[in-house]
Amino acid sequence: MPPPESDRIAAAVLAASAARRPIAPFTTKDAAFDLTAAYGVTAALRRARIARGERPVGRKIGFTNRTIWPEYGVYAPIWGDMYDSTLRDLAATDGTLDLAPLLEPRIEPEIAFGFKAAPQAGMSETEILGCVDWIAHGFEIVQSIFPGWKFQAADTVAAYALHGAYRLGPRHPIAAGDRTRWLELLRGFEIELSRDGNVIDRGQALNVLDGPLSTISHLLDLLAQDPDNPPLQAGEIVTTGTVTRAFPIAAGETWQTRVIGLPLEGISLRFT
Repeated sequence: MPPPESDRIAAAVLAASAARRPIAPFTTKDAAFDLTAAYGVTAALRRARIARGERPVGRKIGFTNRTIWPEYGVYAPIWGDMYDSTLRDLAATDGTLDLAPLLEPRIEPEIAFGFKAAPQAGMSETEILGCVDWIAHGFEIVQSIFPGWKFQAADTVAAYALHGAYRLGPRHPIAAGDRTRWLELLRGFEIELSRDGNVIDRGQALNVLDGPLSTISHLLDLLAQDPDNPPLQAGEIVTTGTVTRAFPIAAGETWQTRVIGLPLEGISLRFT
């Protein structure tokens, strides 16, 4: 008996990534391939990656930045898993990342949350923040196994939600008495992105839906309607999408950020 379609597509994604071999978007071969089918592939990828020894550690939310929707032709957020093989604290590295395993990589400066309790669909942003243990700033390195970054939303979901790697800056605990202040700050900060010391772009909090916490609310709503994937759990890390545009990166470059309006450090990452 042939494997289920979700397993077959998951195997194709894994093979393309391992070989660094671009493949055609699945929607070009099957017009009926939609987001429901794609999240079935997400579940199949998780099973396959766990079977080979990887451990899921959280979720990435993509396409939360409305300003880049026309650039990619994707007009709503999507999500994918992150693993212990893809996410590392910057402090545990030498500040470099090898791009060789990735296809057409791009960099995204983001805000991430670590959860001490499982948030639920329908919660207010205040209630969601009450489930948060810490906040950090990090870089997501996204990639596209589809040539030229041409795809539809379902393709991106099936291809790890374009997740390649994540490097997480210092984690800042959220005390109960600080939540009101953090709620306000998370709606009004900016991130400045530089390459080799030259400012490339600057983005603001409200680029990501209505602020990073609103993207968590959107994720919870998606998961509540998803029969194939688990709800968000305590202990997971969730990163909320790029605040600036996403930019191509190359070996030899060093990228830095400056965070304005949030008590989070800027970070730096050099690519090899």
